[in-house]
Amino acid sequence: MEGSPGIGGRSGSPKIPPAMEELQSRLQETLDLLSSQELRSFRDHLKKVEPRVSQVKLELEGRSPSGLARLLAKQYYPPAAAKRVLVQVLEQLPRADLLPRWQSAAADGPVIPRKIPKRSYDCVEGELDRYDLSGRRKAFLMCVMRDRLGAHQDVLLMEDWLGQCQFENTLCIDPDKMELLGKITSFRDGLNEIKDDIGCCLVALMSHGEEGFIKMKDGEKVSLEGIFEMFNNKNCPALQEKPKIFIIQACRGERRDSGVETDDEPMDSDDGSEKKRLPTFSDYFIIYPTQADHVALRDPRTGSVMIKAMTEVFKQYGNKWHIADFFTKDF
Repeated sequence: MEGSPGIGGRSGSPKIPPAMEELQSRLQETLDLLSSQELRSFRDHLKKVEPRVSQVKLELEGRSPSGLARLLAKQYYPPAAAKRVLVQVLEQLPRADLLPRWQSAAADGPVIPRKIPKRSYDCVEGELDRYDLSGRRKAFLMCVMRDRLGAHQDVLLMEDWLGQCQFENTLCIDPDKMELLGKITSFRDGLNEIKDDIGCCLVALMSHGEEGFIKMKDGEKVSLEGIFEMFNNKNCPALQEKPKIFIIQACRGERRDSGVETDDEPMDSDDGSEKKRLPTFSDYFIIYPTQADHVALRDPRTGSVMIKAMTEVFKQYGNKWHIADFFTKDF
């Protein structure tokens, strides 16, 4: 869970045009005004707009308002194209109160929204749509401990939290590529065998990594997209319309967020009559500790920053908040 992007990235990194940056900011201002349900509907309507956003990209990058704004800015740049798409989708929701800021050329200034929707931590019991978690809760926990001081603490924290949340946990420590793929495939196949009794699934992968990949103890790389694909609605029907949580505690590149100096100890560094149809990827919640191309932080004594913060939040608010809000609430 790193802060804002660093100012001293690698030379040669692509620079975002100021106009695209401004477009992304405006898009996020609008998307931040949508409730969790409206955001899901926005993504569903967006799948029907031409040119279409890749379904995999939409599920992997567009889960949060900030990620969706970034994806839209890249996909539909220049601003005129993004404006057309946004108006088209907002009309379908419907959120007519948000249209004025995009329908006129003079709408570049701030527009006061008619209503600020409540987040889940502001809601009272029974106001939110919920998943049915009455079935068995299954978790797959993989951790590479070799050359990762503090990783054992991550495993202890995760096991403690998963136990409190009544997850049945499958542990995989220091695997090579073939061992990981074999164990996670067996885990997935086991879910399909008990299809009707599954409430949700959590997969935690903790190791070194780079953008799009996680590394095994011998440095061999495993594609994260391949892992995500194993649990989609086609390959894992047991999890259709059930939450699939992926926690990726790993670096996503070599860049560091320069941030500010503190007195703390240094950290070590580590994606009608017809049958009802579902998209191939749905109900995914993918959590990374850092932005793309950056390292992740891990304390040699207390473990990874994200894992520690996440377990504390889940323990305190696990029965009260929408799952997406666990990773966006500021303290």
